[in-house]
Amino acid sequence: KGIQYVYSMYYNKLEYIRFDSNLGKYVGYTTFGVKNAERANSNPSEIAGRKAQREAYCLNNVGIWYGNP
Repeated sequence: KGIQYVYSMYYNKLEYIRFDSNLGKYVGYTTFGVKNAERANSNPSEIAGRKAQREAYCLNNVGIWYGNP
């Protein structure tokens, strides 16, 4: 449960939107990012896809990165 998946988008070194698996939604950091976060959060398949990425990527690879030697 302590695994967190974060997906961020940047433009000109400025983060404008982020998906955080702990929140379960997108968060916008600029005017453009807020509008896109609202659009993405209203699409259930977009949110479900990002949540599935946590299961597919993070949980399958945690043993590789933090396994017992």
